Amino acid sequence: VGEEGEGFKIAMMGLDGGRINIATCSVGGAAFALDSAREYTSSRKQFGKPLDKFQNTQFKLADCATSLAASRLMVRRAARALDAKIASATAECAMAKRFATDSCFDIANTCLQLHGGYGYLMDYPAERIVRDLRVHSILEGTNEIMRVIIAREMDRQKV
Repeated sequence: VGEEGEGFKIAMMGLDGGRINIATCSVGGAAFALDSAREYTSSRKQFGKPLDKFQNTQFKLADCATSLAASRLMVRRAARALDAKIASATAECAMAKRFATDSCFDIANTCLQLHGGYGYLMDYPAERIVRDLRVHSILEGTNEIMRVIIAREMDRQKV
């Protein structure tokens, strides 16, 4: 299993993969939230035109798509670093988990807002996605702890 006294280090390394998993779940949830919001805003009309034809709605959807793409890239980069056993893998996993879970929760929250009052109804998936994604910033180490890990790895010159 390992040398005596190395158990904690080995256990902590196991969390890196879990952090990628949680980040990936957030990306999937946010992608679903964005797809749902796009569908809703294209069919819901106000002032004689679909919501997605209003510039403010377009900006919100564009920002969500951009944050989602950035989250995906960070998660993939962390997964590659972990697979390749790169020295910065722990920091990469912590960064990806912190960034993706925060960004994807914000995406889901924005998508709920785009549904208006319907976003809180169980008839629409937005309310469930927001609840599901909120816990991701806590699982596998809180995002505050991710910041501690990132800072520690920066001090070790591994970032």
